[in-house]
This record gives sequence, structure tokens and C-alpha cells, in this order.
Amino acid sequence: MSFFNKKLKIFTANANPALAEEIAEYLGVSVGSSQIKTFSDGEIQVEIDESVRGADVFVVQPTCQPVNEHIMELLIMVDALRRASARRITAVLPYYGYARQDRKVRARAPISAKLCANILTAAGARRVVTMDLHAGQIQGFFDIPVDHLPGVPILAEYFLNKGLQDIVVVSPDLGGVTRARDLAERIGASLAIIDKRRPEPNVSEVMNVIGDIKGKTVVITDDIIDTAGTVVNAVDALLERGARDVYACATHPVLSGPAIERIGKSPLKELIVTNTIPLADEKRIDKIRVLSIAPLLGEAIIRIHEDLSVSKLFD
Repeated sequence: MSFFNKKLKIFTANANPALAEEIAEYLGVSVGSSQIKTFSDGEIQVEIDESVRGADVFVVQPTCQPVNEHIMELLIMVDALRRASARRITAVLPYYGYARQDRKVRARAPISAKLCANILTAAGARRVVTMDLHAGQIQGFFDIPVDHLPGVPILAEYFLNKGLQDIVVVSPDLGGVTRARDLAERIGASLAIIDKRRPEPNVSEVMNVIGDIKGKTVVITDDIIDTAGTVVNAVDALLERGARDVYACATHPVLSGPAIERIGKSPLKELIVTNTIPLADEKRIDKIRVLSIAPLLGEAIIRIHEDLSVSKLFD
């Protein structure tokens, strides 16, 4: 392909180097040479060990846990690349940290998702590639182009290949209905919704299930699974109401705090996630299946580099 002749470069910091290597392998290039050092006082230093002058540079760095450290690595690397005369710098953020702080929920609250967008743009990023933002309007927080890729097609392909019968896709809340409907249409399933309330962050209570799930194979879909309280409560409620088996899927496996323990003890059949966030060895239990997003991001990078339409990847 012609993109080999146009100085395309892939760099990564410490958030998910394995994903960056997969993307680079898909593109037929090597990950750019760089070093990230941490001084004894905690300051981060980035060194770019090859020329990037005039290059189209893509920095792969999900801002996952430890979120603040990975954000600083990204900002400093983008600044270093800008000062080294890179032609264009695209931040590839498979997971966008602080996305759940996208609006003022009470007086004097910050909108941290907007703040992160401002800082990243100020550092020198000229384009952003991300996946399944918690709130789609975060695209508008940026004053630079944002390519917002969906994870549903990857998840749908997995369930189609699995060959499950009598499937109902369940949204764990009203806000996720659009995502659930998309998955349901792709795998030929019906749709149900869980009506829940969240009395405080990371705590949810199932109130009611809207839709027919009795005797069905249920697939719960969400964008993020964090402490897994929502999905585990949903599994119990669905089984109590007559579901035959319950699977769950999500794009971003944050899986913090008691998540792994909860999933391990739950009657959930399987949890399917992607590698937007790397899973530590202690989190790789038998119930969790990880799908790679490297081909999707690789195609997006090719299309951005070649000035082609990225929306084709949404199909």
C-alpha cells in the first residue's frame, strides 16, 4: 500500500504497549523507538529515539489505570513529538479516561472529560481516535477531528460465530438502549431493558426488566464494566425472572476493585471484552474472553493516513 511511502509512525507509552505492537504488526511497520523514565520524585521524562520530522505520527495510549500517570505520559509524548517537527500527531485513545465526568451532576462539579480534551489539544494532538465513548457528546468537547469507532461489530461477530439460539440483548440501563439495539440487529436478537437506579457512584439497584426474557439466552451489553456491580446484579435479576443463560459483553474492561471476585462468583456464563484496556494476569479468569481491536484501529489509521473515509468502518 502507498502508506508505506509516507512516513507513517506508531508510538506508544506504557498504558497498552501490547496493543500498539499488534497494530504495528497489522500495518507492517515497527513501533517507534522511545523511552519513558520516571524520576525519583515521580516526574515523567519522554525521549524520542528516532527522527519524526515530517512524519504522520499515531500515539497509542488508552488513559486507563493508573489514569493520571498514563495521561501525563501521553501529553508529554505528544509535546515531544510536536517539538520534534512531526507533521501531524494523532492520539489513539481506545479508552478515554474521565469520560464518565461529562456533565455537571451537582453544583460546583467539574466537567473533567472536557478538561482532558482541552489539555490534549493544547499539548499538540491534531486528531483523536477513540472507541465507545461513555457519552457520544464528548466528541464535541474537542476542537479537532475525532474518529469515534464502535466496538459492537467486533462483539457481534463473536456471538454470531458462537451460534447461540433464542437470544435477547439486554441494555443494563435506559442510556445504553441504542448500543443494545445495534447489537441486537446485528445478531438477529430481540431487545430488553433493565430499569435501574443508581443511588451513588458504582452502586446500582435493578428495579424492573422490560421485555420477554423467560427461557431465553440473554446477552447484557455495556460500554464499560468497572466494579461489575451493575452486571452481576443484572445477571441475578434476569435469572430470577426466567432467563436460561446469561452472557455479558463490554468494550472496556476497567474491572476495578471487587470486579473479578464478583464475576468469578456470579452465575454469568461468559464475559466478552476487548483489549482497549490491558488485563493483568490476575484478572484473566476463565469466564473472561478478550477480543482484539488491533485490526479495527489499524484500518482506521490507514484510512486517516491516506485521507480516506473512516465511517466505512462503522458498517
